[in-house]
Amino acid sequence: MSSKIEIDHRAARHPEKANRPDNPIQRKPDWIRVKAPTSSTYHETRQLMRDNKLHTVCEEASCPNIGECWTKRHATMMIMGDTCTRACSFCNVRTGMPNALDADEPGRVADAVAKMGLRHVVITSVDRDDLPDGGGAHFAAVIRAIRAAAPGTTIEVLTPDFLRKPGGLEAVVAARPDVFNHNLETVPRLYPAIRPGARFYQSLRLLDQAKRLDPSIFTKSGLMVGLGEERMEISQVMDDLRIAEVDFLTIGQYLQPTVKHAAVAKFVTPEEFQDYATMARAKGFLLVSSSPLTRSSYHADSDFAALREARAKAGR
Repeated sequence: MSSKIEIDHRAARHPEKANRPDNPIQRKPDWIRVKAPTSSTYHETRQLMRDNKLHTVCEEASCPNIGECWTKRHATMMIMGDTCTRACSFCNVRTGMPNALDADEPGRVADAVAKMGLRHVVITSVDRDDLPDGGGAHFAAVIRAIRAAAPGTTIEVLTPDFLRKPGGLEAVVAARPDVFNHNLETVPRLYPAIRPGARFYQSLRLLDQAKRLDPSIFTKSGLMVGLGEERMEISQVMDDLRIAEVDFLTIGQYLQPTVKHAAVAKFVTPEEFQDYATMARAKGFLLVSSSPLTRSSYHADSDFAALREARAKAGR
């Protein structure tokens, strides 16, 4: 009964998905289950987000790693509101018409980063197709505010695709984040069903342009598996990313948030994730994170340190 109430509650937050057919949520295998968060630090992190009126993708996207990350005071902050202009079938973020940008948000984000004493922070956002630059200038303002409040913190951004939004990418790169991340999410064949508002080659071109605009910035992208993709399709996407000189690839299991979202086609085994990691390393990525619970910002602080070490060894 309780799970039904939770499903109905989530569906109420996403009326735009109400006309989608129900896809029963499959029972997760043992290797993908996580414990419910209970630590005091978890609750302190949550309260800090509420006090600063901030959104996190950890909560909005129902990330399975929230207990572990928030206990370590790691949180991925989601700027520009909690309402997205896209309705991707894998994502649990609310869809609709967002509110106007909050000019005070960069300062509140920076204040939270400073109070948490973060060595590395990840800033992401909803898609803002309603804005002329897709929110690029707002990303830049957040980066500058963090630099001023917490100069020792390294900054990773996970941006939208800025589709048909001239100047958005350029504004973000000019603000000099340490890592520029944009997730391809899945293989081109599945885009119409999984990312209907996006274009695979626009996302790929965005990553290529970011590296060309500032070769010193680490570039990063992520894939979900278990949506019906084939192994050779993943291999081809890896090749595409390497042509765009992407440094870091993350691969994780897709988990269905509600019955209104895309169904899981397969729970990929830990052994298969290791096979993907071996394949990606052979193709030349500086760093690869591939496991059932891998997410874009999971262990982002230690991964950034590993990225810098790998670049130094490779001489790139």
